[in-house]
Amino acid sequence: MTSTITSAPAIAEDFLYQQIADRLAGQIKQQLLKTGDKLPSVRALSQEQGISLSTAYKAYVQLEIKGLIEARPKSGYYVRYTPSRSLDQHKPEKQVKETKKLTLDEMISLVYRNYSSESIIRLSRSAPALSLVPAAKLNKSMIEAIRQSPDSCINYDAIQGNENLRKQIARFAFSWGGDVSADDVITTQGCMEALGFCLRAVTKPGDAVAIESPTYFGIFTTIQSLGLKIVEIPADPVAGLDLDYLEQAITQKQIKACLFVTTFSNPLGYCMSDERKRRLVDLLARHEVPLIEDDIYGEIYFGKTRPRTCKSFDKKGLVMFCSSVSKSLAPGYRVGWCIPGKFKEQIITLKLMHALSSAAPTQAAIAHFLETGRYDLHMRNLRRTLHTQCLRYTQAIAEYFPPDIKVSRPEGGYGLWIELNKKVNAFELYEEALVYNIVVSPGQLFSTDSRFTNFIRISFGIPFSEEIDRCLKKLGELIWKFD
Repeated sequence: MTSTITSAPAIAEDFLYQQIADRLAGQIKQQLLKTGDKLPSVRALSQEQGISLSTAYKAYVQLEIKGLIEARPKSGYYVRYTPSRSLDQHKPEKQVKETKKLTLDEMISLVYRNYSSESIIRLSRSAPALSLVPAAKLNKSMIEAIRQSPDSCINYDAIQGNENLRKQIARFAFSWGGDVSADDVITTQGCMEALGFCLRAVTKPGDAVAIESPTYFGIFTTIQSLGLKIVEIPADPVAGLDLDYLEQAITQKQIKACLFVTTFSNPLGYCMSDERKRRLVDLLARHEVPLIEDDIYGEIYFGKTRPRTCKSFDKKGLVMFCSSVSKSLAPGYRVGWCIPGKFKEQIITLKLMHALSSAAPTQAAIAHFLETGRYDLHMRNLRRTLHTQCLRYTQAIAEYFPPDIKVSRPEGGYGLWIELNKKVNAFELYEEALVYNIVVSPGQLFSTDSRFTNFIRISFGIPFSEEIDRCLKKLGELIWKFD
């Protein structure tokens, strides 16, 4: 009896220290705890977890034996090793491919599952690398904006959004041919929220909405989530939308609204000419069909002047202009806006119902950044840098990829749309590239029926380097293997 009574606490203690060690090891493997992070002291871990000092100590010893942490004299315990950063992660064991055919939603989920992982080279991300963002100047604008605010940006903002930000947006509209006042602008939490509000304002479930094809998957998934039908309008990599096809679809499909990216479309990269934009606006005006214009890439131009927008040709208030600073300055700030024309009151009502107001500190910071001229300077540098990166990526692709590929020639934006040999399955290429921690966007993501099976999109938002050169070379090698 005596031995049974004394061994029970020992068994429980053994179980506890192993359990604590396993949980900490799991956090290290998930990079919640990274190399160099300081761990709680033995006493702090004991108090935090409600365990004895000896149990806490044994948990750390177990992690030391595995090489995951190390004890530093007179300092404490630190994470020593993060497995996902190891070079051997580039050569995992060959896995048997699943024969199950994935749905579009499953493919999107897989491609963007590791979107923020530090170990992944994200050639799939259409946004500036953090090294291209003026973080210090943005921080100064945030501090100054909060200091100047009567309530330190703590209170709810006006329903239409920060007044100074709306003034700056109206001022910048001059560059794309707009004649806009601050009262015409409504701020949102990013461009996607603006698009969603506009869709809700002019459609009801069951209505048909026209989009270009191919297009960014976030657009058609948003449309589908609202119970709307999608009509895909073919687009040419140079000229843009097939306007004749659109005109037929308007009557045959009873289209109630259109949502197009006419300036540096994602993924094709085209910019429709002023003449074709005017023709598009006139066509939709004749049929009284609203146009939701996604102009999120409009400021990312490589030419001498900023392209005009469809909104600049709008005479009836049917064009609902949407944009943000997510692609040009601060993705995480979630500052967007719309200029909804005749549908302004509907958008205000929707914002009141769904968001009440936008985040005051980030709006004020962006307004200050625009007002001080910092945005102009930043954009001049960013455009020049991205144009150079576009050319260098294109040159490397031409060198390393098979000669039968076709590559788009964008005049702005972030993406290269690449047509591969029909033998290449873009999603299988994505899976092969992921083995080497390289992520590209397979063409299947850019249509509702996954039709672009031998296309990929590569974004050039990351500065060209030896690592990028190595990644593109490896992609080329993988593509050659499909022959």
